Amino acid sequence: MYEQVPFRRHCHGLLIAVLATLLGTSCGGSGNIRTNNSIVPDKASLTLNPATLDFGSVSVGSSQNRTGMLSAGSSDITVSSADWTGQGYSLSGIAFPVTIAAGQSRSFIVTFAPQIAGSASGSISFFSDASNSPITEALMGTGIQAIQHRVSLSWSASTSPVVGYNIYRGTQPGGPYTKLNSSPQPDASYTDSRVRSGSTYFYVVTVVGSNFVESSYSNEAKAVVPTP
Repeated sequence: MYEQVPFRRHCHGLLIAVLATLLGTSCGGSGNIRTNNSIVPDKASLTLNPATLDFGSVSVGSSQNRTGMLSAGSSDITVSSADWTGQGYSLSGIAFPVTIAAGQSRSFIVTFAPQIAGSASGSISFFSDASNSPITEALMGTGIQAIQHRVSLSWSASTSPVVGYNIYRGTQPGGPYTKLNSSPQPDASYTDSRVRSGSTYFYVVTVVGSNFVESSYSNEAKAVVPTP
């Protein structure tokens, strides 16, 4: 006599052995991909510098540029596109798609041109075939209301009959000077509204007599325009 072993038990044991074999071939975690018994390394990562672009305070209606850098690691990386958010921000200086060679870098420019006053945060994300795509850079800046500066000039009026006065301005002591008015001004005062923040100007005045003969320059007046 012999003991009959159920067929079910043999099938169960065989199934376990097959599963163990399959699981054994799929175990890992080294960061590599096995394809047809060959090892394919993961795509290298992309580096973005700096992590944050800070524009500080920028007057409404003007703009400020900052430069960033994308760098490839141990292999070539193709950057396919970029998306950005935030009021007043824009990207330039780079065209997509662009391939950055291994160990090389590619610069780009972000512009902050606020249209309203107040803080403005944003971000820019670059999409690529790198292992860490997308990679994101933070953007921050503050729009401030532009201040329109003016320089007000006044002088002692001539005691003789005159047609008016000519007003001249220079950026260096002693000139050269450029005439600001197109025709003689009748009053002994003038407001110069075409000045820049942080600039220094030098003014002189001439008298245009009744015979339309212009006098020599007056003494020089200096004006320092505040910033902003």
